[in-house]
Amino acid sequence: MSTQVITSERVVTGHSEAQAATLLARLERLPITRRLLAIRVVVGLSTFFDAYTIIAIAFALPQLTQEWGLTPTFVGLIIAASYVGQLCGALFFGSLAEKIGRIGVLRITIIMFVVMDAACLFAWNGWSILVIRFLQGLGIGAEVPVASAYINEFVGAKKRGRFFLLYEVIFPIGMMFAGLVGYFLVPLYGWKVMFLIGLIPSAITVPLRWLMPESPRWLTSKGRQQEAEKVVATFEAEAVRRGMTLAEPIIKPIIAQSASAGGVKELFSEMYKPRTFMLWGLWLTVYTVNNGMITWFPTLYKTWFHLPLETSLAYGWLTSSCGVVASVICALLIDKVGRKRWYTWAFMLAIIPLITLCTLGAKSAVEILILGSMTYAILQTVAFSLYLYSAELYPTRLRAIGTAFSSAWLRAGSSIGPLLVGFIMSGFGVRFVFIAFAVIALIGGLVTWLFAVETKGKSLEELSP
Repeated sequence: MSTQVITSERVVTGHSEAQAATLLARLERLPITRRLLAIRVVVGLSTFFDAYTIIAIAFALPQLTQEWGLTPTFVGLIIAASYVGQLCGALFFGSLAEKIGRIGVLRITIIMFVVMDAACLFAWNGWSILVIRFLQGLGIGAEVPVASAYINEFVGAKKRGRFFLLYEVIFPIGMMFAGLVGYFLVPLYGWKVMFLIGLIPSAITVPLRWLMPESPRWLTSKGRQQEAEKVVATFEAEAVRRGMTLAEPIIKPIIAQSASAGGVKELFSEMYKPRTFMLWGLWLTVYTVNNGMITWFPTLYKTWFHLPLETSLAYGWLTSSCGVVASVICALLIDKVGRKRWYTWAFMLAIIPLITLCTLGAKSAVEILILGSMTYAILQTVAFSLYLYSAELYPTRLRAIGTAFSSAWLRAGSSIGPLLVGFIMSGFGVRFVFIAFAVIALIGGLVTWLFAVETKGKSLEELSP
């Protein structure tokens, strides 16, 4: 009787099983080639402008509010529309990516992103920009989790963390770039310059998406062995041509799955339910603290400490810059330290400056700039790398949808943080905001310590059968 491996899509027997195991072993041992770096650049460029576009509206709204007579409530609706779109896009396209493939979804989302960015230039009132931002949010919400699954599936265990996070660090850099454009160019050229600058480079990446190969892991999971073989052989040929060494593939058997495996329901199966809830906890806690601080600090500097607008924005930009530096350090070291150990220490260390701020009373802008930036930088190493960790904890058939459902809690945390700040500030005072954030960071640390799974040095198939 032949050996059987039952997957959610098809039954693979005998020779097909051996072929799939061999192909995955060959993929796992591939070196980082120029073609792989090119994939990271193409996906990273659009991710850069995804981040840019998320922040761009913040610098356009002051002029739009005056020009169109928008109320504070309607401004809030415009901001919320983008986040609602991102949530819907992440959930819908995450599921679609499991059906039609990673590259198919990434082609759809880049077109949506470019078309809606261009549409922003022709918005004529508050309702038009609200609808456009919602539709643009669909593309933004889908882009990052699906791109995360896609890039993760090309890289072997020993190099995966560093390679992926050096791509992911482009996201906070994009947010920093938006701040610079808004600070220097909007006063000179008006709000449309924000969307124009985001449009041109991202439009260039549209044809490049059609040159990128489909994920060989996804192709293998669908039984499309010949297509997967062609993709892997192309990378191997490039490595040989450039004089790189290809190690002997270490072939490991494919672990059998139940016939019912696959789909949203499996996220809550016996094996993956603890991972799902653990990831939701990490996304929620880290983004409640970090996005609560980064969106609140400039307003705090301006309204509470009465600093000039330029100084308030500059202080906010400095905090963002600290996050980028910390992210790069994390990208270079996380494969050595490990995800669970790094996250546990990051959450616990972030508590120290938060409690210090509460103890000192948060009486000056400089105190908040220094200690708040320390907290943000430490936790940013968790926030920006959770796309890596989420993708590692699900199998190929669940990777895009699992990452999308987990990152949906980013939107929840991004909403809860500012609301929590406003409630505590009005009722108790500024210093108590930081003790609340310290408690949330402690919860994140405990969740990591008790329930996180270490993924360092393990192939995706080892981690998630």
